[in-house]
Amino acid sequence: MSVVIIRNEIVHYEVLGRGRPLLFLHSWVGTWRYWMPAMQSASISFRTYALDLWGFGDSAKGGAYSLAEQQNLLQEFITAMGIGKLALVGHGLGALVALQYTTQHTEQIDRLMLVSMPFDKGGVNGRLNSASPAELADWLLGRSPQSEATRIEAPKADRRAIQASLTDLESLLLREQLHNLATPCLFVYGWNDPSVTPPPLEEAVSLPATSHWITLDESAHFPMLDETPKFNLLLMDFLSLPYGQSPRELQLKEECKRRVR
Repeated sequence: MSVVIIRNEIVHYEVLGRGRPLLFLHSWVGTWRYWMPAMQSASISFRTYALDLWGFGDSAKGGAYSLAEQQNLLQEFITAMGIGKLALVGHGLGALVALQYTTQHTEQIDRLMLVSMPFDKGGVNGRLNSASPAELADWLLGRSPQSEATRIEAPKADRRAIQASLTDLESLLLREQLHNLATPCLFVYGWNDPSVTPPPLEEAVSLPATSHWITLDESAHFPMLDETPKFNLLLMDFLSLPYGQSPRELQLKEECKRRVR
């Protein structure tokens, strides 16, 4: 287990591979661990990092759980690791943190992948704010060997960390941020996700040309676990796009594609 001390508190992270930096941020349920298949896939070309946000996994649980504090944690972690320009992949809560960081550090983020990203508070199921971490894991995780480690680690979360982020979500101008986003961005949604509702198709197609939206129709909230080969292929294709090329030119390979929206 790797840790770094930030503000005299423990932050747990893992790192794998060599190359350009790529950082993964987890959702409201789980920890860094469910990113391991994606980290292994990307580690051939990237130095991949994944950390536990405040209140989750093996990172400190001291109550500094606002989205601003999670964003500050990300900034201080990047500085502590000596990371320069990087790619960010955020999921659920991690997507919110990644977006807030990118809007303030545009020059540092090479590209952005946002998984299960709500466009407003109405796009988030209220059960996220009321159920315990263990109950959320039972609700959102399938019964498979791939999800078992995430199910075991989910109860480590401080419920207050989940609730604080959802409270902050109510005041964010997410649509404005997303429609003004200049960083190349790929949105990924699970068709069967009960916790986050994708935006209407007409809004998705009105996003900047630097953004693209894809739905994986056999996935729920965890497409990186539900359809691991397809998700990893999509991730690597996105990361491999030449600089300046719009992600709207990105398509799933035919052998992995069923529905693209």
